[in-house]
Amino acid sequence: MSTTEDIIGRADINDLEAILSVSAADQAETIKAVKDNADAIFTWDYEKGARPALNKLYEKAKVSMWNGETDLDWSIEVDQEEVARNNQALASGFDDMDLSHTPFAKWEEKEWVNLGMEFQNWSLSQFMHGEQGALICTAKIVETVPWIDAKYYASTQVMDEARHVEVFARYLDTKLNGHYPLNAHLGLLLDDIIEDARWDMTYLGMQIMVEGLALAAFGFMHQMSTEPLLKKLLRYVMSDEARHVAFGVLSLKEYYADLTDAEMMERQEFAFEAAVRMRDRFMQQEVWERMGLKPKEVLPLLMNNPNRMLFQQMLFTKIVPNCKKLGLLDRNDGWLRQRFQELGVIDFEHLTDTSDEYEAFALNDQELGTQVA
Repeated sequence: MSTTEDIIGRADINDLEAILSVSAADQAETIKAVKDNADAIFTWDYEKGARPALNKLYEKAKVSMWNGETDLDWSIEVDQEEVARNNQALASGFDDMDLSHTPFAKWEEKEWVNLGMEFQNWSLSQFMHGEQGALICTAKIVETVPWIDAKYYASTQVMDEARHVEVFARYLDTKLNGHYPLNAHLGLLLDDIIEDARWDMTYLGMQIMVEGLALAAFGFMHQMSTEPLLKKLLRYVMSDEARHVAFGVLSLKEYYADLTDAEMMERQEFAFEAAVRMRDRFMQQEVWERMGLKPKEVLPLLMNNPNRMLFQQMLFTKIVPNCKKLGLLDRNDGWLRQRFQELGVIDFEHLTDTSDEYEAFALNDQELGTQVA
């Protein structure tokens, strides 16, 4: 059994010095190559519907496609400063704190509004990069999964992810003021997912962990946003993401039922590593640096702020019940359960898993039929 240091490179999951030491060396590059070590798997078993739950997802995906070019009204003007002011309480996480002896002591409204704008740019940028990661990983699933029903559904997700990258990129570049580079912690996780030769690890890393966190984050942002174009964009993306996460749960539940304890331990450790990397990315160190602040001075204030801690924990509302559904929490004497307790997210285990709730996210006929003139 690996130690925490073996898995994430540090013994203390809250070691700020170690978290901030992770950096991306290739942020200035336009192209990045990652070694994909997996074999492409053909199957000559073409029986459609052998796995009814996956076939149902596939049929739903066929009739749930939307067009980011025509179904979203790109003529809507976005006042990013106004959006930042409306979201100010959400953006900072410094409510009710004494800031008199902090780097924020002399800040006025202008600085706080700028911070809110940078937070929005950063968050949507990381979602955009994550969606490209999902685009690549789902194409890999089409190649590597051995079941025809899974190949069929994964092919629809490739189209979904291309659409998601498209709309986030357009929103960032035409409605906001450009995007941030890929966060180093998210980049390391995407590399790990792509480099692993085992098809189920692609599912676990992307469908369960990355997409699960994104689904929770999109829901939170959709609920809080006052900007109509972004609100509708998120609504459309969430309808797809729920199916994607359900695809992971339905596929892995069958496969994991037959794995040995040693094989499950590898998956538990990978899930823990992914959870920590995704939590670390929300330190948002790139934002603080762009604002002319030192992350080492700012982040201790955030890490001890109850509101900010609650927000980060809420991002795991989809991940924890899905890991429970897959048997990952309690195998090997509850190893992953203990790790999620350390992260403060285990209480979400009793929420509904996504394979049982994805239909609640589906677009209705009116939403799917709306076309922008």
